Amino acid sequence: MAEISKEELSLVFVYSKDFMERVIRNLINDPCFCQSCGLYCESCKYNVYSFVRNVRAAIQLPDPAELPAFIDNPEEYMPRKLPKADICLASGLHKDLLLELPNHIKKAGIKALIAPIEDWQEIPVGIRKQAEAKCMELGLECAFPKPFCTLTPEKDKPTIARFIEETKVGRPLLEISLTSIGKDEVIEYAAVLRSAPCGSTWYIARKLAGVSTKKDILYDAIAKAHHSYPCTATMVTDPETKEPILHIGGFTIREEVEKALEKARNQK
Repeated sequence: MAEISKEELSLVFVYSKDFMERVIRNLINDPCFCQSCGLYCESCKYNVYSFVRNVRAAIQLPDPAELPAFIDNPEEYMPRKLPKADICLASGLHKDLLLELPNHIKKAGIKALIAPIEDWQEIPVGIRKQAEAKCMELGLECAFPKPFCTLTPEKDKPTIARFIEETKVGRPLLEISLTSIGKDEVIEYAAVLRSAPCGSTWYIARKLAGVSTKKDILYDAIAKAHHSYPCTATMVTDPETKEPILHIGGFTIREEVEKALEKARNQK
């Protein structure tokens, strides 16, 4: 008996500002998106994937700076109609609009909300907890990764886990091959198995080729590539983690490089 094919994952984006546009352009693999390597571009990510068919809508709402500090009727600013989809990804919204969004996506038949936190001032802890409570009340899966590149699958959130698995974005995952130059252990290549949603992992992986695995040299190369892409997370210290969110992103990719190195050494 032939296996019944699963419907393709469908996505809706509701955002203001430009961070989510970066995520969208990475997911659709816009050939003009990553210009980081300049003349030395090897087109490492182009023609490898594209999720343009999965995007049902990308709706931009007013910048919070253009709106009142407190909005009494947030539904007036929300999209009049959202298409049915599996997941809504939201970023940069006015706090009152973010808190209203779960009601709208539930009515549209959307199953999950992902609202990455690249700047804690956009989604303070109290607002996040209110949004989580609203999603739970409505039976919606939700995730508020801080930053987006820390998103990992969870068993009780199958729709979000499917997003991570099928789009291969979330917490980075690398495969590294090692070689030796004299007595020095060197990274021969780094392959991207899962990228940060902004696409930075592809750039960082390319910059690791030929780099010594000595910690000071390796960490410096990772940090330089992470900043050069550049990461868009804030450098303002997050009161919950006591770290700038940009640093959390840097620690995350560094940890994943270390894991990939350990795996490569164990396979020798």
